[in-house]
Amino acid sequence: MTESAPAAAPLAIVTGATAGLGLETAKGLAANGYRVIVAGRNADKGKLACHAVRAHQPGAEIRFEWLDLDSLASVRQFAARLRERETELHRLINNAGIMALPKRERTEDGFERQFGVNYLGHFLLTSLLLPLLVAASSGDSAPARVVQLSSLAHRGGKIAFDDLNGERDYDPWRAYRQSKLAMLLFAQALQRQSDRHGWGLLSVAAHPGLSRTALFDAGVKSRALIGQAFKLVMPLISQTADQGARPTLHAALADDVGPGDYFGPDGFSETRGAPKRAHRSTAARDQAVEDRLWTVSCELTGAAWSADG
Repeated sequence: MTESAPAAAPLAIVTGATAGLGLETAKGLAANGYRVIVAGRNADKGKLACHAVRAHQPGAEIRFEWLDLDSLASVRQFAARLRERETELHRLINNAGIMALPKRERTEDGFERQFGVNYLGHFLLTSLLLPLLVAASSGDSAPARVVQLSSLAHRGGKIAFDDLNGERDYDPWRAYRQSKLAMLLFAQALQRQSDRHGWGLLSVAAHPGLSRTALFDAGVKSRALIGQAFKLVMPLISQTADQGARPTLHAALADDVGPGDYFGPDGFSETRGAPKRAHRSTAARDQAVEDRLWTVSCELTGAAWSADG
């Protein structure tokens, strides 16, 4: 009697995992037995990230896959490659992002870049990978999880349906806050859609507090005075990237995670500390805005949300 081949390790994808929070998240998933795909647009950085994960977790199954969230065509190509090679996806961590671009920039498809990269690209990506997520949740399997990266900044956010792309009045931080509010609303809406259609997903969100990463350093440069002030106080109120990844890893892995949960640090104003359930702004609890954003996002990206592919 021949022995059957061992089952493949569960698969996780982390967008923007070449550095910072995404890299630390990839390390944590690999340490917990996941095969990990580092999704990003810089192959050289991707290779270095894979080496870093293997150094942290010898024997880790990890590979780089090219994905440029600036382009919906790239998102579709990435998803098509994944669906050719894989049959199930157990964790999707929508981590990649850009912060507070000083001047208004547009994606390949004409969207304001922060809204396009941080949110719309992930919206389309998740819809295209839905069949793999549903397959991982079938039968007696634990639900596949999708984790959206929001931010403390979502608290000041508003979805400007009349000017989503900042064409009339662009402000770097307003655009960032909008994109991160959109990610939290997305997490909530995806859970409602999963419950409605029987997809069996666990959709959650997380934020890293104030974490010392290259993304944050680049973001504060858009406001010189703010940047100078943060250089002085950051060591007192912030945490490292590996500490900032803890809420994301908790959302992805912990047993106490429920549908639509949102996690952040438990310290002062949720800036640092161990994971706990996080505060949502009033705007994040507006069902009408959540529903409208879902509809508009489907229209903008062409997302079909079919579990059958």
